[in-house]
Amino acid sequence: MDELVRKNRVQCISALISCAIVVICVFIGVTMNLIVTPVGKFDTVGIRTFRLFTVNSNIFAAVCTFTVIPYAIDGLRKKEYILPDWVVLLMMMGTTAVTLTFLVTVFILSPVNGYVEMFKGSLFFLHGLCPILTILAFCMFVTSCKINIKRSLFSLIPVTIYATVYFIMVMIVKEDNGGWHDIYGFATRVPFWLPTILFLPLTFGITSLIRLWHNHSFVKRRKNEAQIFLDHFEGKKAEEIVFEMGKERAKIQPSGDLVIPMLVIKKIVYFTESDLSIEAASQLYLEGYLCAVNSK
Repeated sequence: MDELVRKNRVQCISALISCAIVVICVFIGVTMNLIVTPVGKFDTVGIRTFRLFTVNSNIFAAVCTFTVIPYAIDGLRKKEYILPDWVVLLMMMGTTAVTLTFLVTVFILSPVNGYVEMFKGSLFFLHGLCPILTILAFCMFVTSCKINIKRSLFSLIPVTIYATVYFIMVMIVKEDNGGWHDIYGFATRVPFWLPTILFLPLTFGITSLIRLWHNHSFVKRRKNEAQIFLDHFEGKKAEEIVFEMGKERAKIQPSGDLVIPMLVIKKIVYFTESDLSIEAASQLYLEGYLCAVNSK
């Protein structure tokens, strides 16, 4: 199973490197904003930088991305790269938030303020590099489970929270009483309800596209893993393949870190057109694994 081990190692290293780069780049971008001396009453650098959705979405994405790193490292040790569903869900939320930042910058802010202005200094990281790297990391390397439409609705939460805080600070508290200046002009340039009803559908559209790419990568990865076993045990029935697969995994995976690869087993049963149930196949895998462990 050298090919499977190699693919797992590449996946873990790719996730580890890409996620670490995102965290580092967000740190650089936010730090650059913080150390700049504010000029003018409405300058959004220094401590005021945390009023921007750009900054908050990038920080959130960095936190979500950081949660992947320990599991990627553990995957290298166990030779089995698996992420909990909650980590993948968090990554989807963070990726959606920074994708919204990137698209708004490209299609709304840049045509008005100039592309050079919107992608220079700290904004090069926060408007461009970090969102792009986060998208690539999530859709190509953070692929341990499929995301359904219902779960994708969680991606609306960060935008809703920011919009609520923004409304309170701009419209209710108001600037003269210690609230925020209307940075984006949502309250002074257009009716406040207009961006509200536009951004939530836009966010859902963005997360839907991200979800499709992510799920495509997930299915492709599982198919490749299943194909490796099918090729390795060519000519054998599903029962034999699954049992032998358990024995093979015992050779490369510590006994205290047993993980039954249900999705790979499902693919093998499907590709061999077997009537074997997933429960029975999983039991065979476990028997093969324990057989190899006990024979050591």
